[in-house]
Amino acid sequence: MAATKWTLDLSHSELGFKIKHLMISNVTGKFTKFNVAAETENDDFSNAKLVADIDVASIDTANQQRDEHLRNADFFGTETHPTMKFVSTEVEKVDDDTYNLYGNLTIKDITKPVKLSVEHSGIATDPWGNVKAGFSISGKINRKDWGINYNAALETGGVMLGEELKLQGEIQLVKQAS
Repeated sequence: MAATKWTLDLSHSELGFKIKHLMISNVTGKFTKFNVAAETENDDFSNAKLVADIDVASIDTANQQRDEHLRNADFFGTETHPTMKFVSTEVEKVDDDTYNLYGNLTIKDITKPVKLSVEHSGIATDPWGNVKAGFSISGKINRKDWGINYNAALETGGVMLGEELKLQGEIQLVKQAS
């Protein structure tokens, strides 16, 4: 059976994160420029091979000063490490619409394995005849595993930033003609 290629519908997709700030609340952000491509042998995505490239400089936390700080060497160092990359290694079907997606995440030239939870929301054809597949993705990583170590001690104890990043995404893929 021939593989089916799927490409990202960026206008109907988002990729975001949350991190603890001052130990009392979360700061959220997103990446506005990214690409996802998938190859499958069937429409249930149980054997999908997926690659995602993220333009780190497109980080947006709704605060320009913070975004500039996140782009510098204290965090992502976008001058020398402009992209993050995820390459899937395995898809584990949990039930009819839930998967565990395993893969390698590269940030700042450091590659580590990660596990993401994926809910496959289904497949539909839009009014223009495009076949689309929708997914909700979530996961957690420790930023220090990728050398993102910046922090500051608080006078009251604790630290300014949590180590855990919560990842979330809404991804819509478009089936390509064979």
